[in-house]
Amino acid sequence: MTISYPSMRLSSLFIFLVSALCLQGQDNSLDTIVVQTTQIHQPIKQTGRNITVIQSEEIQSMSFTSLDDLLQYIPGIEVQSRNGYGAQGDITMRGATYTQVLVLVNGMKQNDPLTGHFNSSIPVTPSEIERIEVLRGAASAIYGADAVGGVINIITKGFTNASDDRNTFEGNLNYGKNGLVTAQQGFSIRKKKYFIGGGFSMNQSDGEIIPGVTIDTSTSLEEYRNYFDIKTVGLSAGYQFNDQWNLKVRSAYDDRDFAARYFYTNSSFDKSTEQTRNWWNQIQLSNIKENASTDIQFAYRYGTDKFIFSPDFPSTNEHSTGTANLNIHHLRIINERLSLKFGLQGDQRWIKSTDRGDHENIHFGTYAMAAYTSGSGLNLTGSIRLDYDDNYDFQFSPQLNASKVWNNFLLRASIGRSIRAADYTERFVSYNLDQLTPGRSLGNPNLAAESAWSEEVGVDWNFSKQFKIKATAFSRQSNNLIDYVPTLADDIERNSNLTLGSNYFFAQNITAVQTSGIELETWLTKSLGLNKSLNWSVGYTFLNTSNEADVISVYISSHARHLLTTNFLLTADKLNWSITGRYKMRNEAVAEGISAELAPSYMVWNTKLRYELFEHFGIQLQVSNIFDEQYADFLGAKMPGRWMTGGIGVRF
Repeated sequence: MTISYPSMRLSSLFIFLVSALCLQGQDNSLDTIVVQTTQIHQPIKQTGRNITVIQSEEIQSMSFTSLDDLLQYIPGIEVQSRNGYGAQGDITMRGATYTQVLVLVNGMKQNDPLTGHFNSSIPVTPSEIERIEVLRGAASAIYGADAVGGVINIITKGFTNASDDRNTFEGNLNYGKNGLVTAQQGFSIRKKKYFIGGGFSMNQSDGEIIPGVTIDTSTSLEEYRNYFDIKTVGLSAGYQFNDQWNLKVRSAYDDRDFAARYFYTNSSFDKSTEQTRNWWNQIQLSNIKENASTDIQFAYRYGTDKFIFSPDFPSTNEHSTGTANLNIHHLRIINERLSLKFGLQGDQRWIKSTDRGDHENIHFGTYAMAAYTSGSGLNLTGSIRLDYDDNYDFQFSPQLNASKVWNNFLLRASIGRSIRAADYTERFVSYNLDQLTPGRSLGNPNLAAESAWSEEVGVDWNFSKQFKIKATAFSRQSNNLIDYVPTLADDIERNSNLTLGSNYFFAQNITAVQTSGIELETWLTKSLGLNKSLNWSVGYTFLNTSNEADVISVYISSHARHLLTTNFLLTADKLNWSITGRYKMRNEAVAEGISAELAPSYMVWNTKLRYELFEHFGIQLQVSNIFDEQYADFLGAKMPGRWMTGGIGVRF
């Protein structure tokens, strides 16, 4: 087991800030929202981390077309989409690759073991969401592998601790051009002892017509439609046996069928289509006492993927994957200042694939953490975790967070180690093929696990009860980072199915990668009178990534260098109006073989207007990409232009 330590400069900065946090201060109405994602439920101000919580009421009023579309308007999250309305997208945070962001559903890992490209296929419908908690930065000390750039925890209504009796029903149906149909429905019934709820969502369209182009006298690309058909359904239930014991269960199914042309290649032969299906099941048994609690959680995820590169020749790859995950947690509240938590995790993952082969791995992890709150407003949280995986052996991950309330300011700092193991695609893609054409991606079964040290310092300024400014500086030093690197076939150990003298995108461990950046956020929540309110957030992220050997790779530097997002929501009696916008500046690129390019920057705006005609019944209009920006996040995978939808909605 090898652990590399961060630079002395950043460590000294962390120690300096922790020392400064010991200054005496006064708690003055800083965030008291309690979050679950830190394992020990803490108010945000005590975590020492940059955390954002989005509640269900705000979610339902925002302008978005899918769950990953919603996420990218939360400051600090970038989603690199390949098609509209949630067909597929890569989630990145703080310059982490799409495989280095951990996505949880009710605290349980749902990352796909086949490829991180499927991590945004989250088996949750918008109407089921109680809140979304976003933790930026390393969290491997409590969650293990993949929690490098951040954690997104989506908490459904059935897995909250709410006890109030309430029944809700909501639904909307919208139509738009290109045969677009979008629908969202959901219900929840909560009584003192039981809960039943569920949801359904659908985004379906024939897709825009992407015009054909002529490359040269011998090559032309025909027009096609970037269609999509996405459906998700979820059902959950809970029962309170007595004052201490409760049981919660949830099952969900996600089905996606979409055009995938140029999603993964820049080949002129690419006419890809893809079908993915995922079944998610989760159960949680909890025992809650006055000063202690124990919960046992089990989740099982089964998925299939059918990928057809081109109907013109045999090119179909089929995969099935499964993950079984068991977690046991125990919390002990020693006194009003000190809490301890311990946990065990065991999981098994497997794959059966036509081009990657059949493989299986097991993993075990254990962690311990402590949260201390002093009488003077100093808060410290420490975690240590040991993981064993038959893919990367033993890995040790420590974490220390600190925060201090000082007048209207919250000072915070964090340092921790994170890890990530290669997924099955990185290890085995194209491994079983008899012959692989040049320029294709090739897996490497000898990949080592990634590791990184991350540091951050930040300050939250509550200018008033309505206006807050947050600023965070962060850095990450990564070793053995995995990416696809152009490699000569002659330099690849197993090359019997390769063309010697030709280049392939071979998965490799890049020696060392450094990422640093800043996050700036402003949040405004203002009452404008009876039944009138304004919510407005603006987020800016600057990132710089480099590697010692200056290796040219596919994904490591694909993130935006400058990312600006805004979300504006105005409520006035019967009217709800929301505007979302994002601006990206990134590396430009060109793929001459398919006549495609990535512009160095783009800006996209969306809006949604809802008016309540009668009590519980309203009409709505939504415009995506208002100014018809022509853009793409990946070479060749053109994103939709201006789409307008209109429909009706009900809420009880």
